[in-house]
Amino acid sequence: MISRAEKSANYIVLVAFAVFALAPILTVVQSALGPPDEGTGSSVAGLGNFADAWRIGHFGTYLRMSVAVSVFVVLVSVLLSILSGFAFGVMRFRGSGPLFYLFLLGIMMPSEAIVVPLYFDLRSLGLTDTFWAVALPQVAQSVAFGTFWMRAYFRSSSRALVEAARLDGASTRRLLWQILVPLARPAIITMTVLVFMWTWNEFLIPLVMVTNESLRTAPLGLAFFQGQYTQGFTLLAAGAVIVATPVVVLYLFLQRHFIAGMLEGAVRE
Repeated sequence: MISRAEKSANYIVLVAFAVFALAPILTVVQSALGPPDEGTGSSVAGLGNFADAWRIGHFGTYLRMSVAVSVFVVLVSVLLSILSGFAFGVMRFRGSGPLFYLFLLGIMMPSEAIVVPLYFDLRSLGLTDTFWAVALPQVAQSVAFGTFWMRAYFRSSSRALVEAARLDGASTRRLLWQILVPLARPAIITMTVLVFMWTWNEFLIPLVMVTNESLRTAPLGLAFFQGQYTQGFTLLAAGAVIVATPVVVLYLFLQRHFIAGMLEGAVRE
């Protein structure tokens, strides 16, 4: 049993960490709702700052690009990760071990180490300054993590369930999509949230791969907004809130499944 003193100490530590994590966020939100910067030509504070940031910073264009890239990367990488995770976690074939470790290189290799040669490879294919130059490298990175994630889940799934399905004559396709995938819903949703968050926040790949303003993603557009359109902090804070809102909304909408997916391995026998 946990004593009252230990419980109180736990709450104090949790509150301290919560304040430490939320204070910068609240500061940015408070600044975004504050008086407008001088020279913006606006006298409307509060929500008017978001309207000015949206108009001056062209965030509508940047958000559309970020949504398109994130949705494409999430859909393709989740599908490929489920297939590859099932192959490495359930199926048995020659060379699966070395091939899986080859996939892990995508996790261990930072973007900074490959972005320059990747740029020249894509330029030789005529793909730089296109949607594919932003999306395809992130699909590769996300599939590397997703394969590791789904392999771990499928390997921890009930072997008795898999064997029973095979004894009942279930095909490999039915075993995956009708038996294992429905049970893996929390893990898949957790992977979806993580991939979406990483893709949305990616800065280096769009910075190197595209120069066309219409192909800038939201974080990249925010950086250019800071240098080109405003020197004040109020509109910059409003722009930061606009860029961060989609990720926050997605997490709040899926937080129960996200936490369940993170904790599922701890309660699995």
